[in-house]
Amino acid sequence: MVSPQEQVHELRQSIIELPSAFQYSCFHLEHAGERINDFVQISDVKGLGPEAEIRLVEDPYTEKEARIHVIRIRDLVGAAGDRTDTLHGVLPGVSLFDSVTSGAKDTDNVQASAYDFDAPAKPSTLIPEEEEPAPKTVKSIALSPWNPPPYHLRQKGHLLYLLITTNEGEQYQITSHVGGFYVNKSSNSKFDPLPRAAPKGHAAHSLLTLLTQISPSFSESFEQLLQYNNRKDPLTTFQMTNAIPAAPWLVPSQSSSLCAHSPDITRTQEGYLISGVDNTDTLRDWNEEFQSARELPKETVQDRVFRERFISKLFADYSDAAARGAILVARGEVTPLNPTEGRDAQIFVYNNVFFSFGADGVGTFTSEGGDDAARVATGKDVNGVRLVNQLDIDGLYSPATVVVDYLGKRIVGQTVVPGIFKQREPGENSIEYGAVEGKEIVAADERFAPTFAKLSKALKVKKHPVWDKDGKRFDLEASVETKGLMGTDGRKYVLDLYRITPLDVLWLEENSSTEGEKNDLEYPHRMTVLRPELVEVVRTQKWTEWANKELARLKEKSKSKSESESKDEQIDKEEPSSTEGGKEENKDEEKSDEPNDDAATEAEDRIDASQFSFSLNPDVYSGQVPQTEAEKEELAADEEDVRNACKYLREEVIPSFVNDIKASDLPFPMDGLSLTKMMQKRGINMRYLGKVVSLCEGPKLIRLRELCVQEIISRAFKHVASKYLRYLPIPLTSACVAHLLNCLLGSGLNSKPVADIDESLKALYPEADLAFANVTPESLRQEIEAQAVRRFKLTLDSDWSSKVKHLQLLREVSLKLGLQLQVKNFQFTGEASPATTTNGINGHANTDGKKKKKKSRDGSPASVASSTSNPCTFNPDDIVNVVPIIKDSAPKSTISEEALEGGRHSIMQNNRKIGQELLLESLTLHEQIYGILHPEVARAYSSLAQIYYQLEEKEAAVDLARKAVIVSERTIGVDSAETLLYYLNLGLYVHGSGDSKTALAYVKHALDLWKIIYGPDHPDSITTLNNAAVMLQHMQAYHESRIWFEQALAVCERVMGKQSLPAASLLFQLAQALALDNESKAALTKMRECYNIFKEQLGPENNNTKEAETWLEQLTQNAVAIAKRDKDAQARRLRAGIRFPARNVALGGGAGATAQPTALNKPKSSGPDARSIDDLIKFIEGSNAQKKSTKKRAGRSGPKTRVGATAA
Repeated sequence: MVSPQEQVHELRQSIIELPSAFQYSCFHLEHAGERINDFVQISDVKGLGPEAEIRLVEDPYTEKEARIHVIRIRDLVGAAGDRTDTLHGVLPGVSLFDSVTSGAKDTDNVQASAYDFDAPAKPSTLIPEEEEPAPKTVKSIALSPWNPPPYHLRQKGHLLYLLITTNEGEQYQITSHVGGFYVNKSSNSKFDPLPRAAPKGHAAHSLLTLLTQISPSFSESFEQLLQYNNRKDPLTTFQMTNAIPAAPWLVPSQSSSLCAHSPDITRTQEGYLISGVDNTDTLRDWNEEFQSARELPKETVQDRVFRERFISKLFADYSDAAARGAILVARGEVTPLNPTEGRDAQIFVYNNVFFSFGADGVGTFTSEGGDDAARVATGKDVNGVRLVNQLDIDGLYSPATVVVDYLGKRIVGQTVVPGIFKQREPGENSIEYGAVEGKEIVAADERFAPTFAKLSKALKVKKHPVWDKDGKRFDLEASVETKGLMGTDGRKYVLDLYRITPLDVLWLEENSSTEGEKNDLEYPHRMTVLRPELVEVVRTQKWTEWANKELARLKEKSKSKSESESKDEQIDKEEPSSTEGGKEENKDEEKSDEPNDDAATEAEDRIDASQFSFSLNPDVYSGQVPQTEAEKEELAADEEDVRNACKYLREEVIPSFVNDIKASDLPFPMDGLSLTKMMQKRGINMRYLGKVVSLCEGPKLIRLRELCVQEIISRAFKHVASKYLRYLPIPLTSACVAHLLNCLLGSGLNSKPVADIDESLKALYPEADLAFANVTPESLRQEIEAQAVRRFKLTLDSDWSSKVKHLQLLREVSLKLGLQLQVKNFQFTGEASPATTTNGINGHANTDGKKKKKKSRDGSPASVASSTSNPCTFNPDDIVNVVPIIKDSAPKSTISEEALEGGRHSIMQNNRKIGQELLLESLTLHEQIYGILHPEVARAYSSLAQIYYQLEEKEAAVDLARKAVIVSERTIGVDSAETLLYYLNLGLYVHGSGDSKTALAYVKHALDLWKIIYGPDHPDSITTLNNAAVMLQHMQAYHESRIWFEQALAVCERVMGKQSLPAASLLFQLAQALALDNESKAALTKMRECYNIFKEQLGPENNNTKEAETWLEQLTQNAVAIAKRDKDAQARRLRAGIRFPARNVALGGGAGATAQPTALNKPKSSGPDARSIDDLIKFIEGSNAQKKSTKKRAGRSGPKTRVGATAA
């Protein structure tokens, strides 16, 4: 199936992926004897109908085509070994999905439900299973030592010379000729590239065909290789083209087969094969490409799709190139353009990308906070550029920007704006709009005003006056810091987008000291801007207030009018306020239409939305000096607006964020990244973490508090570590990282760690600053405490270092610094292994001792480290690699989002057919624009899976959810919070389509991930445990399901408190589960507890309370009946002279297990609602065979069920 909109070159691509067409790479397509151009749409080919026949015709090779063909065949036949990549690190883009799924296939119910809830987190969960190596098809395909062809042979059409060693051990010298490939007469010592005579002479157009001719075993082994590759999900093996693969923070040891390094001479030749002799194939003029892409037409849908797709690919290529260049700059491999300047002031150009350090090398930010301010400014600038790219304003261009954090250095890579290095005439400014050289001189070129006005309107920036050093007034559309530059290509560029929102005044006033007394505790810089999301939230709130006022005014007017009209206004009133929290860029337009649809005919009765305006002046509180009284008043009013926005953030936004988590309106964050995302989406800066901590009261929020404190510690550690790493020679960085980690996390095992520095390396760098070697656990704690107070206004508890969750903090720190550590069971404390196992068994036996117990368990993964005299948790060899952390400025695709929203909207309005067409369209658009492997595509898969599941399209939902998991693992991370969520969703959908065993495998994997990401007892895991218990009930494994219910209840009581309503509803379910498991007395106890909580919290009249009461009566009668029958049975036995032990009533007691099944078969005395109990009985009776298998474990499961035992 081919759609007429597709381009012919896409059709070509899909042809060469067909197994029958593997051998072709150099060909053209013909229709009716006419050659088809590769770059037209299929619909443009003359006379091409549905049944038309297209022929594939092989073309003569060029040197470039021959190189491409060799690379392709090497990849195809598995001859390309491991590629050593300088950017992505060890095992980038790895997926665990296949190994998780394969483990679920052949298990019975008992194995499917077996899970050790109290086992400590296993770091090895994140490592893929080792697999047998792929079948070898050929020993090697390399360039021959005789390559390249001399001139006289190049004239005859010789392109390359290759050397092939087959599996049989034969060596063949091959000539690549314009007509194809043939075996030549050369040997290692003699050069004769002419065709060999038969029988050894073989020739073919494709190298693949030639291999089948010269190697008898090739066809068979190639077939095996294809089968081997097909065992995996294709998504797990595709190469990534449009996204940076996620680098795992834990990697297998270097001896593992997953990291095997194989000999391959051609690895070093691949650079030449890919980009030719002069390496010019890969040099690109990035800036011209970006700006021309922006100028592509965007009138029709096809135009937009082509343009967005082109831009998305371009950003991906650029981010990749910029990150590679940044690493070389950081490693000192690139010569600076200004080698005489200081280290931080040096600038570089590599691969047509302009690099500079995110540090204050030339003193631009001295008054704002020096290096700290410069570092923040670059981060804000990337976000600003992304916003501008997203707004896509005609006639406004920005340089593509990427920020790379690598080993403590921050490097900014930008496209080279034409004219930025131009020498200016005296008196001519280098900037046409905005501040020039500090804020002393201000330029206001009128050509920029209209485009900047569009930008400012979208960003809610107010047009305002600024003054230069002579007090001359300029009216600027944007912040004075936002600069306009007229490129020599005639385009208007906007630079320095780090001040598109105002400063957070209240924060600055609280945390700055007077000039005279600089102290260590003040905030490190003055770049504390508000987030654009907050400006949007404040605008929405102002709009609501204004609309309500207008309505009140109109109501007064129309009191005398008829009822019907006032009703219309009522409708009006609800519209604007309901948009609160929405975030469309074009809100103004949307809302201005809403009131005008009103049925009220009177013109003055309408709200005129154009009267409403909201914008903030970004330059208040930054040293502007107004000259006249009127100007002073205007500035004071602007200052008041900004101050109110800051107040709104503190008094409304942050408390409501905390309350929403408390009320479960927001999902509970799992790790630092998900917490950061949630806060920033609400417009809360991360510097307010301390404020969030101060608002956390109550059992559930204690966990949010712990998470925030962990995030503060890991961010503080990042700053401390960056300070030591920044100027350190690369070979010494492993020793530095290992030592700092030992001081942070390993002091329980070795309280006086010593830095393990290789003396021979130390001697090579005599001027290196080895200050990190003097760090001790105590001094590091003080530095972290100081950073926490300075940056987050939080004073850490004196014993914080003993309370941290070791593994979780290690993960946070590794992700922030880009560390890749060798996996092992890290030993954080000095306890021997046996102690930790006892801990695991009695870990939750009494819930009061939970705090103390939990801490010792967190540190428990124990393996004895290297057997030196005083072992350390980390040694330099554990730090396998450091990957760069990359922030790019790529915009999201708007057209695919629009289709998704449109589809959702149609389905909500019951236009199911149109809705589903739009959803499919959105899926295709996401895949076309981003490529399949991209975080945005994973999110789209997940949203669509959810919608399809609700529409009862279960197969489609499972398929999409599966894709979401794999794409997310490979692009966001195998242990990211998003991946965990996608696993849980997939489990639900798979269970919904009837495969509960596989669903449980996904749930168990998610729980394993939870232990690593968050540690034990995450509030949202209660629901997951509950769902798993229900799955087990569906499998009729009643005994096992009860164990999962008990676990859910135990977690709930620890997180929410014993008397909470969630605990009551879980007690209700547990009581039913116990009744199903024939534990009638225990069921009665649980139901009574549940009834008491409902009665106390909701009152006796509530429906929940009444239902619990009904069940309680039923279970009481049932228990009485059973006790009576047991007594009779006992009496009968006594008469017969056989003594049996009395029936065991304790939970999990296996003694009476075999006597029970008959108990529930007795007819009940009917109570108020006998029906539900009868249903239960029927449920059980249908499953006698099943029960035998699951019952076997009852006696063994002592420790598992102990949670309920103590509670009962």
